[in-house]
Amino acid sequence: MNTTPPALLARDIHKTYGSNQVLRGVSLRVEPGQILGLLGRNGAGKSTFITIACSLRRADSGSVTICGVDPTQNNVGELIGYAPQELGIYPDLTVAQNLGYFGRLHGLGRRAAKVRSEEVMEMLGLTEKAGQSAKHLSGGQQRRLHAGMAIMHRPKLIFMDEPTVGADVEARSQILDTVRRLAEQGAAVVYTSHYLAEFEELGADVAVLNQGRLVAQGSLEQIVATYGQVPVQVHVPQADLHSAYLQILKESDAEGLAPEAPETVPAPQENSPKENENEAA
Repeated sequence: MNTTPPALLARDIHKTYGSNQVLRGVSLRVEPGQILGLLGRNGAGKSTFITIACSLRRADSGSVTICGVDPTQNNVGELIGYAPQELGIYPDLTVAQNLGYFGRLHGLGRRAAKVRSEEVMEMLGLTEKAGQSAKHLSGGQQRRLHAGMAIMHRPKLIFMDEPTVGADVEARSQILDTVRRLAEQGAAVVYTSHYLAEFEELGADVAVLNQGRLVAQGSLEQIVATYGQVPVQVHVPQADLHSAYLQILKESDAEGLAPEAPETVPAPQENSPKENENEAA
């Protein structure tokens, strides 16, 4: 009997900002090794849900556990990796220093942080850029570095909020390969994107948020079979998932949900580290 707790278990999460009900009873379960694609319009509640699941913001009601741990009673920071939409790199530090700093921040020793930095750079195709300042990287390379910083401490639950937005083809491919590799190693990944083809490439399960409610959830095949316009294939064409997604939104809109309001989520603030090469590397 498998007694491993889910990486993420959210029950009946509600969150309101003023008169705007951003989340309305969202319940979600993500298992170790699972990739979950979180879909929804802008303002659907995706970022709010992620910040609550990451313990960066409290829900008005409901509960969250991370790998069986209650974040309101225990520190779960070492269990979670979070790459938000906004880049969080330090431009004057090198690639290796950025990674090393985050490894040290999460408790890795200097040697362990160096070894892990090399592993992450290899995964994301950044080894040749190790000594280059982050501000001199291309946009796609910065995206890869940003994702790498979130996984330095080998978290068991990883949130990637639109990690490929603005990324070039090479960066996108490296990020998707890394997500698959992390899942193969047993990490759970919650991944948001507006590029529907990415969910097929990742073999992700899908959960759809609309106006703060979870309106559909299942494997790609289940979603397309229920809402798509053509029979399910072993490899789901992008057009089928696109059609299914639009149908989900149409049906949930017709159920009388209140008009959606813009989602307002203040960005978490970070203090810049001192630019000390020996300490960061």
